[in-house]
Amino acid sequence: MAKGRNGGSRRKDGVWDPLKSSSIDRQRAEAVPKTPQTLSPAYRLAYVDEDFLCREELRPIRLQLELMKTEMMLTERGIKSTVVMFGGARIPAPGQSAWAARNEIQRANLEAASVYYDEARKFARLCSKYSATFNFHEYVIVTGGGPGVMEAGNRGAADEGAPSIGLNIVLPHEQAPNVYVTPELSFNFHYFAIRKMHFMVRAKAIAVFPGGFGTLDEFFECLTLIQTGRMERLPLILFGEAFWKSIINFDALAEFGTIAPDDVKLISFVETAEAAWKIVQDFYERRE
Repeated sequence: MAKGRNGGSRRKDGVWDPLKSSSIDRQRAEAVPKTPQTLSPAYRLAYVDEDFLCREELRPIRLQLELMKTEMMLTERGIKSTVVMFGGARIPAPGQSAWAARNEIQRANLEAASVYYDEARKFARLCSKYSATFNFHEYVIVTGGGPGVMEAGNRGAADEGAPSIGLNIVLPHEQAPNVYVTPELSFNFHYFAIRKMHFMVRAKAIAVFPGGFGTLDEFFECLTLIQTGRMERLPLILFGEAFWKSIINFDALAEFGTIAPDDVKLISFVETAEAAWKIVQDFYERRE
């Protein structure tokens, strides 16, 4: 805080605030003499007591913190809209081995799928090139922050000198952010639900590449929100028509009556980054 003439302080937003900040009191609390009383967990300031914050009763507070931290930091960065990219963590970059393959069939399929890594990287480049015309405040790439297609998305943005967001989540196996995520926009989550909200709240387009259970979960979450009118319709693009139609029979759902015939039209199928970007451009040109 900046000191005022009368010894008071102003916050960053210019509001006069004569109260001592919580940061200063945290430092003061850490500097007290070490005694049985001050070393007791009961003496810790509640807002810096990690054991207290992790208690079951504080789950609503933790949910709120995960929602607010990312929202506040994206707002401070001036990010107004994003392009979301979902896809398999196990898909390798071209020329790399399929580290996740458990047998030769999987190895052959995953290594052939490296074409989607290339297309994801190209698509992110196209989005980021357009984002530059908005000073990187619109159409900012956001991925799950991990390897595979996610890495390709962040890498494509980096190719254009653009920032990109990574929304990682704590998993039983290690999932470090890929090296192409902008460090100041690299977030980590405990709650899948809050992470999903952050994927959706600024989305102007969603591109989904072949993937596993996680990708399917994310795709159907988006599709359901659009189908039920809980979010505006936006470009929902599936890369690799043969893959998607081999694992999900969309037409059969419509035929059976569990979705409306027109619900199938909420999805667009493409094979290339250029075709996907054209869908995004055409969609917003029509709206304007």
